[in-house]
Order: sequence, then structure tokens, then C-alpha cells
Amino acid sequence: MAKKKKNEQREISTAPEAVATPQPITETLVKNYMPYAMSVIVSRAIPEIDGFKPSHRKLLYTMYKMGLLTGPRTKSANIVGQTMRLNPHGDASIYETMVRLTRGHEALLHPFIDSKGSFGKQYSRDMAYAASRYTEAKLETFCQELFSGIDKNAVDFVPNYDNTMQEPSLLPTTFPNILVSANLGIAVGMTCSISSFNLAEVCDGAIALLKNPKASIDRILDIIKAPDFPGGAQIIYDREQMHRIYETGVGSFKMRAKYQYHKKENCIEVLEIPYSACIESIIKKAVEMIKGGKLREVTDVRDAIDLNGFKLVFELRRDANPEVVMQKLYAATDIECNFDCNFNILVEGTPMQLGVREILLEWIRFRSQCVTRELRFDLEKKENKLELLMGLAAILLDIDKAIRIIRGTELEEDVVPNLAAGFNLTVRQAEYIAEIKLRNLNRQYIVNRVQEIENIRKEIAEIKEILADELKLKALIISQLQAVKKKYGKPRRTEIVAKDEIAQTDKKDLFFENYNCRLVLTAGGYFKKLSVQGARSSEEQKLKEGDYVAYVEDTDNKGDVLFFTDKGQIYRARVADFDLCKPSSMGDYIPSKLAMEDDEHVIGCKMIYDLIPEHHMIYVFENGKGLRVAMKAYDSKSKRRKISGAYSTESRPVGAIYEGKEPKLIFIRSDAGRAMLIKSNVIPVKATRTAAGVQIMQLPKKGVKIDLVTDRIDDVGTDAAKCRKNVIPSTGTSIAQLSFKF
Repeated sequence: MAKKKKNEQREISTAPEAVATPQPITETLVKNYMPYAMSVIVSRAIPEIDGFKPSHRKLLYTMYKMGLLTGPRTKSANIVGQTMRLNPHGDASIYETMVRLTRGHEALLHPFIDSKGSFGKQYSRDMAYAASRYTEAKLETFCQELFSGIDKNAVDFVPNYDNTMQEPSLLPTTFPNILVSANLGIAVGMTCSISSFNLAEVCDGAIALLKNPKASIDRILDIIKAPDFPGGAQIIYDREQMHRIYETGVGSFKMRAKYQYHKKENCIEVLEIPYSACIESIIKKAVEMIKGGKLREVTDVRDAIDLNGFKLVFELRRDANPEVVMQKLYAATDIECNFDCNFNILVEGTPMQLGVREILLEWIRFRSQCVTRELRFDLEKKENKLELLMGLAAILLDIDKAIRIIRGTELEEDVVPNLAAGFNLTVRQAEYIAEIKLRNLNRQYIVNRVQEIENIRKEIAEIKEILADELKLKALIISQLQAVKKKYGKPRRTEIVAKDEIAQTDKKDLFFENYNCRLVLTAGGYFKKLSVQGARSSEEQKLKEGDYVAYVEDTDNKGDVLFFTDKGQIYRARVADFDLCKPSSMGDYIPSKLAMEDDEHVIGCKMIYDLIPEHHMIYVFENGKGLRVAMKAYDSKSKRRKISGAYSTESRPVGAIYEGKEPKLIFIRSDAGRAMLIKSNVIPVKATRTAAGVQIMQLPKKGVKIDLVTDRIDDVGTDAAKCRKNVIPSTGTSIAQLSFKF
């Protein structure tokens, strides 16, 4: 035995190794990946024109065949088990599909399943549903509109996965369910995100297109005003944006929560949140904001969901402003968020991206086919019945003859041919008469049955008229839509709020604490934001050797700072963007902080809240020239972070001084040892901000340049007043015999 095993091992080891055949990646994609991708798109993730994915359709049809449309509830586990005859993907995925369709889960405006037990909630990821053995379900009465005509050949039936039974390829919905039920799906290379719309509005929109197929998108938009969600909340309505979604099927719109403020309890109760929001993520983000000091007005946040429905509570501090709190929550949490639309659906097995109007037209075409097939089914049934009743009428005049033929026939198989021959009947008519019970072969029974002939003939004529006339077919569909609207229509749950009614708040202004501070800029380009306490505790600033303080201002944390550079550019930054530092630190190096150009240096700065057109900027250049520019020259609709070409660079800018309502005293010094002190209003205003300016200081020879410009006169020294000049240009005063700090 051991010898035999050794021989087998030797044979295996000496066998030639299998060689892998190279396969081009394109061939692999075509043969392996593309079939998989199409299977996911067509058979799993993208809904058909009836509004259902295959998993939904299989589940609902199984429940229909189980008699759960009219019967009592049954255990969910039983439904899941029966559905596996059509859907082989496992009980867990089937039950998850079922959960979303239930009334208890609150994911649909019109749920399809009447549920009993815990099925979780659409707005919560942690509120788990109970196991299928604990819950019960049946179909809602609303599902009558899904299966109307399914037993009348309204749709095609196809074999299930093991070819043991038939299932419908689509459900003959009597209303455009594709737009009424929200649908999300992720396929391979495409996604689907269809928002739900109000049933009554959708029915009216379909009716409008049935009456006028050329109705414009604006007309449809007037009828189907906006999406509608089971969770309510608000849509911030932008008609242009909504028009784009209705036209192309792609776009997004903004939603925000509904809330109420209770003054007595000093708390905010959020009662409805956007459809795509999750309560746990909102709470988590709010708690992070509270801990991080960005939501100081709130002391506690808690989930207060109970039997009365959704509720999220924010407890406020005594002096808190609820409007400010909500603005912060809108800005930083999913209490306000976007719903992204991507209306990808399958039309006859082909994925298409359609707008609302096109989806309704496709549904009308589909529904017309369903109704036509139902009518033809009814027509065939009635014609068959008419044929049988006409045969019954034929024996009415001589019932005894029919009995004699039957009694006189020796062989059973000859009864039908003999009856057909005796009364000139078709085989079907003779078969029908032969099957009548002996007790019914009397005049009363036959007369009562024959009286139906006229009604059946009228019904057949009506059906033929409808089939022959497209307008009558559309009228029938319209009457069905009107009946659905009357029976199941509900008021809108999601409120529409015009975009113009929403106060626009800069989100950056919400999340910083305002306090008094001191701003310091050095000639070397270092910038410090000091607390008031830090500024008072130490007047000494840490500086690099040769550097000095060029700008100091006491202000608050709310405004912006303009930085002026020697490249003729203005950079704008928020005071809140800078961290508090101590006088003993160097501060932020502005060229690095604001990502300035190489060898670009700061020549001045100014803190502002808004640009005041009547104020001016004064620029002084190395060549002794200068100019005043009105601030309105820099005004724009948006707060630009960088303004290029803000002033001339024909000669290198040395100083930039902000002039408010009152003129400023400006000290100007040249490297030739001369200086002058002037009032800023002696410098003329130029209409063009990039003008070269006028001569302020006459420089004695080539190579001499201005090296200092400042409005900090007290820091210059007590002798600054001796350099005062009232007229420009001027050669200035020699400073060799004077005393200056700089």
C-alpha cells in the first residue's frame, strides 16, 4: 500500500506543469467583466419603468400569490422563505428589501407592506429592525394598484431562476410609481438616485401629458412642484435648478430641517430632518462642535424619538439666540444638506437617464401597452363567452331534441360531434352544452343565460372602440389615474420654501469667537495677533535684529486685514485666521502664511470691516513719488482674497498708508539723510489706481531712494515736527543734526 502511494506521488511530480495562457486585458473585460456589469445594472441595482428593482418585484409578487393582499398578516420569516423560490440571494438580503417597503420603516410616501413589529427607521442607522421570526406583514390595500390586470396578461411572465415557476417581468402599476417611490441604487459604472414626488401631483402631471404630449417642462413644473418625502422637512426651492433636474434628470437641491423653539423650556426641537440625513451623524457632529467650542450656546443634545414620532432636542444656555444656533447647525451638520438626483432607469432593458417629463411619457407608453393587453384579454374572454351563449341560444327552441341526441348517442365521444351536427354548432359550443348539468337543461336556466348576450355584445363593442381609438384609450388611463388620486392622494409633506426667503449667512462668520485684540506688523513682514491682556502685560515685542514695528492697531477678531506688498498686490485675510500669540514670539511670517510670490515683501497693512468708498489708500514709491487712491477702486461684489495690479510698480512701493475721514501725518525719509513730514491731503487723488503718482520728495541725484514711510509719528521721534512741509514736491530737511528713533 505504501509502495503504491509512493508511485502515485512520483507520477504526480513528473507530470508537466500547467502553463497559463496569456489573455489580453480587453478580452478579459469583454468576456468576464462586461456580462457581470450588465447583470448588476439590469438585474439588481437600477429600477424599471414600473418603479421596482427585481428584488422588490419578486418579494411583492410572492406576497400577492400568498394571498396577503386580502388575507391576515403572516410571519416575515414565512414571506422571506417563499420569496427564495424567485430570489436566490439569501434570506438576509430579502428581509432587508422587505424592511424598506414597510410602513414601519418610514422610507416611502406610500408604503407597500403593512407591518407589525420593529422595522427600524429610515432616518437612523442604529435603530435596527427585529429578526424576521418576530415581525409580521401583509400587503397594503394600496398594492391593488400594482397588480391590477396582472391576471389578465397585462405584462409578460418569465421563468424563475430554476425554471420551476413563472414571475412577472414588470408590474402593471396604474400610476407612475417610478416617481412616487424614492429609489437609490449603485450599479457598475452608474448610479441611480430618484427622489419621491407627491402621488396626487404625479397623477395630475401624467394626466396633463396624456391630454397634451407636447406640454412643456415649465407646465409640468407648475403641476409637480417639487419632490416630496415621507420625512417632511423643507426644500429650499430654486426654480432654475429644479427645471434643470426635470429636464435632464441630473442635479441637486438643498433641504433643511423643520424645528420649533420652546421659550419656556429654552430648547430647540427638530421635528423633521432631510430625507438623506441620519440622526446619529447629526448628534455626533453637534457633540463635536460643543466640545470644540463652536457651539457654546448648546448645553446638551439628545434623541427624543418616541411613539409620537421624530424629535431631536437641543438644550440652550440662558442667553443663547436660537436663530444663531440653527444657523450654525445648518452650516455644519446634515440638518441642512443636498439631495443629489440621478434619474437612471431601465426602459425595455436599456439604462437611460431621463428627466421627469420623459419618465412620465415612457410610463404612459408602458401603461398604454398594459391596458391594451388587458382589453384584448377581456375581449377574447367575452367573445368566447358570447360564442358559448349563442350555442346555448340555439338549443333554446328545441331542448327536447338536444336531450334526444344525448340519450340516443351510444358512445361518450360521439356526444359532442352529434350535438354540433344536430344544431349546426362549433365544437366549443357543443362541448359547453354537453357539460351542462341535467337539472339545468330547462327553459328558465337557458333563457336567463341567453339574456346576457346583448350586454356582452355591448361590452365587446365598447372594448373594440377603445382599442381602435387612441383618445379613448387615453381617457381610460386618465380615469384610472383620477381614481388613484382620489383614493390615495395625500397633501404634501415636504414644505417648499423659496430661496429668496432664506437668509444668507457667511458660514465663516458663525464659528469664531469675537474678542478684542491688538494687531502688530513689523517692517520685516512678521504679523502678531495679541490678546488685550498679553498686550498690556508686555509692551516689548520680540523682533529680528534691524526690524521695527510698522503698524499697531487695537481692534477685534471679526474683521479682515489687508496686506499691501511691493509687487503692487493686495492680500485679504480674516483676523480670525490668525492664532493668538505672545509678544515674546515672532508671530506669522506673512509672505509664507499667505503664499506670496518669491521675493515679495509686505509694505503695510490695515484692518477693515468693509471697504468704505470715501476713504483712501496712500502709496509712496522709492523714486519719491506718491498718490492717493479712493477705496471704491477696490470695491467688488465678492470679497476677493487677492487683488493684482492694485497700484503702480513702475518704481518699487515703499509704504502704504490708510487714510480715513481725517488726513494722516506721514513721515518720509530718503537714504540720503533727508526727511519730510506732510499731511496726506496734500497728495492729489488719482482716478486710475495704477497711476505713477506725483513727485512728493525731490531726490538730489540718481541712486537716492526713499527708505522709510510711516504714519507712526510718535515712534519717529520728537524732532519729526521740524521736518514739516506744507507744499510738495520738497527736498525735505536734513536730519544729520536731528534726533530720531529710526
